[in-house]
Amino acid sequence: MLKIAPSILSADFACLGSEIDEIKNAGADYVHFDVMDGAFVPNISVGIPVLKSIRKSTDMFIDVHLMIERPVRYVKQFCSAGADLVNFHVEADSRENIMEAISIAKSMGKKTGITLKPATGVQEALPFLKDVDMVLVMTVEPGFGGQSFMRQQLPKIEQLRKMIDELNPRCELEVDGGVDEDTAALCKKAGADVLVAGSAVFGKADRAAAIKAIREA
Repeated sequence: MLKIAPSILSADFACLGSEIDEIKNAGADYVHFDVMDGAFVPNISVGIPVLKSIRKSTDMFIDVHLMIERPVRYVKQFCSAGADLVNFHVEADSRENIMEAISIAKSMGKKTGITLKPATGVQEALPFLKDVDMVLVMTVEPGFGGQSFMRQQLPKIEQLRKMIDELNPRCELEVDGGVDEDTAALCKKAGADVLVAGSAVFGKADRAAAIKAIREA
């Protein structure tokens, strides 16, 4: 069944704990935790202290998406703070350092993933594919919520689905950016396992209905 991972970027940070409780009760599978450093992407979001606070208040699976330069510098801290899975952008550092970050997270008992920006080709996933638990395809330029879905990314999702099925069937394929009940059907058809949705969930009064609509699209 398609998994839904609401992004806290679209949540009300004044009551973040209750917002996460609400999406859990509404049937969400993961919490998507976007970290931005103002360097790798042109925006700044939240970091380790907020992750620690969330970890204390929920038992939901926390999918941490690091949009930061040289993530190997901070992977231990994010793992210790409560991440269940840490996702690294392949563009954020050398191949060797991304491999090291993956190794550190795995040594701490965490799941790992890699992320591809829209302009990044599927071949960039190959060196990591057998070692990770998730591949995340960005269908918007990372950095800001509320952007429109890039349909030209659908062939990339399809290609990665084939690669994952061949090389690492246990790996999940996640899609992030402009996902709503309309674009969810396209992602599902292309082979996505997990959909990240921000305003399409947190922007709705009935979160359970929103999650159900996306999952069943």
